[in-house]
Amino acid sequence: MTNPTRPDVKTRLSLIGFMKIFGPGVITGAADDDPSGIATYSQTGAQFGFGQLWTSFYQIPLMLAVQEACARIGSVTGMGLAGVIRQHYSRRILMAVVLLVVVANTINIGADIGAVAAAAQLVVDVPFPVLAIGTAVLVVGLEVFLSYRQYAGVLKWLALALLAYPATALIVPEPWDKILRATFVPHVEFSFAFLFIIIGVFGTSISPYMFFWQASEEVEELVEQRVPNRRDGAPDLPRYFLRNMRIDTTVGMIAAELAQWFIIMTTATVLFSHGVVNIATAADAAKALEPLVRSFPNSGQLAKDLFAVGVVGLGLLGIPVLAGSSSYAVSEAMNWKEGLSRKFGDARAFYGVILVSTLVGLLLNFVGVDPIKALVFTAVFNGIAAVPLLFLIGLINRDEAILGDQRGGWLSQCVIWLTFGVMALGAAALLYTTIMPR
Repeated sequence: MTNPTRPDVKTRLSLIGFMKIFGPGVITGAADDDPSGIATYSQTGAQFGFGQLWTSFYQIPLMLAVQEACARIGSVTGMGLAGVIRQHYSRRILMAVVLLVVVANTINIGADIGAVAAAAQLVVDVPFPVLAIGTAVLVVGLEVFLSYRQYAGVLKWLALALLAYPATALIVPEPWDKILRATFVPHVEFSFAFLFIIIGVFGTSISPYMFFWQASEEVEELVEQRVPNRRDGAPDLPRYFLRNMRIDTTVGMIAAELAQWFIIMTTATVLFSHGVVNIATAADAAKALEPLVRSFPNSGQLAKDLFAVGVVGLGLLGIPVLAGSSSYAVSEAMNWKEGLSRKFGDARAFYGVILVSTLVGLLLNFVGVDPIKALVFTAVFNGIAAVPLLFLIGLINRDEAILGDQRGGWLSQCVIWLTFGVMALGAAALLYTTIMPR
């Protein structure tokens, strides 16, 4: 008879228990490296070399503080961000916040659908409109008729295609002294081109949809784990819940920033150093992976295949997060039944927002906007839209009336306000360089 206390059994059970911790934080981190992120990081490396590599390191504490606060707000109150704002702030502020998130997310959905279609064209000879429509139909079908967690659990393995970037970095001779210096010593240029891309880098990493998505998904976690409510209606959180949430969020955010670091580094080495400073198409971005497969026959196509797998997988993972984030915000603002754990018939308005936002995003691909340029523009828009939302998160995070003894400590408050200040200053500098003659 097997002894359940054997070390190998204990180790296996501990590993299974640890893996179960991973949920909203890891999925949010994976969705953070959506096609908009890949395109922005690729353009950053191609245009400025290692010049913005430091953002990958210094964004880690900023992302962790913001996402931990959003997750804690959802966990402690049992409501998403829009629900908390509806309960504690004016309707005018609520409507402005929801409108901002929906607009930002819809633009991002459109750009990601276009990117998935453009990446798929690298592999299959099918017209762009057919692939774009197919992507939208597939995403909506999976999100409405399947549990998001079910298919996210499958699609997240496609994100392993991003390992092609660190693999390429290990194959190509790298100037590691320059890379390490660029990672830890910030470099800033006061020019429109530099600020435009760096706001995009921050915007695709610290994005409005991530704030709303993770807060609402922590509420879904409460439902899934059947956490009871106290008399005042707030969740009676078990001791382990916030600990697990922090581990989950930390792993997700660090993984997202590692992916960013390797993408910027690889494109800087392979493209920037060879004079390719502008990425106009998905095929241009895929060239960064060619050194990895150079010894294989038809290496150019193989690099495109690797790039396409990553973009398509992360697009199909990220688009539902964007649409779901919009739907959570609208549904909480209107006090509708909401949640991906509900069936379609039990939350028609919630799923209706997902359908409409995906459809509008799809239609944006038929107005003649270049898919790659749209991805970078989306990241910049997110970087600007995040500023007022970070201000509100900072207020909620420190509010004892909302969070009680789980309000943010001094470190959490300082880092969130620092994040707000950095992104507000960056947006203001970009506006200044836009208005002033160059």
